[in-house]
Amino acid sequence: MRLTEAELDQFRRDGFLVRPNLFTPAEVALLRAQLAALFDEETPANIREKDRREVRTSMGLHLRNPVYARLVRHPRLFEPAAQILNDEQLYVMQVKVNVKAAFGGDLWQWHYDFATHHQEDGIAQPLPLNLHVFLDDVSEFNGPLWFIRGSHRKGPAPTALDTVTTSYPLWTVPNSAVASLVEEGSIVSATGPAGTGLIFGDTLVHGSPPNMSPWPRRIFSLILNPVANQQTRFKRPDYQHHRDFTPVVPLADDCLTAGNRQKA
Repeated sequence: MRLTEAELDQFRRDGFLVRPNLFTPAEVALLRAQLAALFDEETPANIREKDRREVRTSMGLHLRNPVYARLVRHPRLFEPAAQILNDEQLYVMQVKVNVKAAFGGDLWQWHYDFATHHQEDGIAQPLPLNLHVFLDDVSEFNGPLWFIRGSHRKGPAPTALDTVTTSYPLWTVPNSAVASLVEEGSIVSATGPAGTGLIFGDTLVHGSPPNMSPWPRRIFSLILNPVANQQTRFKRPDYQHHRDFTPVVPLADDCLTAGNRQKA
């Protein structure tokens, strides 16, 4: 599902693009049905909140579940990434579901992903692309992603490693830099019903507030990166940055539901 020229222009200007109705209710239901068993696994790939109860992020899902193994090769995710990057030699860099449990999902501090990718993984260029699928309805109330529109065009913001605020160490942007960026741009939230797609780049400053609502917020996240831009530093475990640099070969558009029917 290729992007239009208007969508490409919007992505270049804003740093992100919301894509309504990217996946069908049946496809979303299938993806959601896998989560309980995945979250119940006792594995380091399930990173829990500070209280150690709820999953904060569940990583490496394509290595743990056949439905998610198909999703990372879905053409609705691969084709726009290849179009934006003008490169079809892309590998699966990271796969996860970020979770904000009802009445308790913690915040994600202001950050941009290239800070981690460069510092921890030795990624040379800010080319990795985030490709998200909303697995729940995402509203203003259940912890949507916040973006500083156009911040990717201001150059890399300063960062510092925060190992205290949440259970997930993160290279974060200081409040003073956030305030300066917001003066020039604006804070916008990415919302939409389950099945909505979202694309954003590696230097766009973003974060999300806690979820104080009674509604959970689960978002699938795939990062694709050009093979030529692969990691050169191996500080993080494989479930956080995958070390298989084989280029993705996209599957058929009905790969989620067709694959599940064949298995049945």
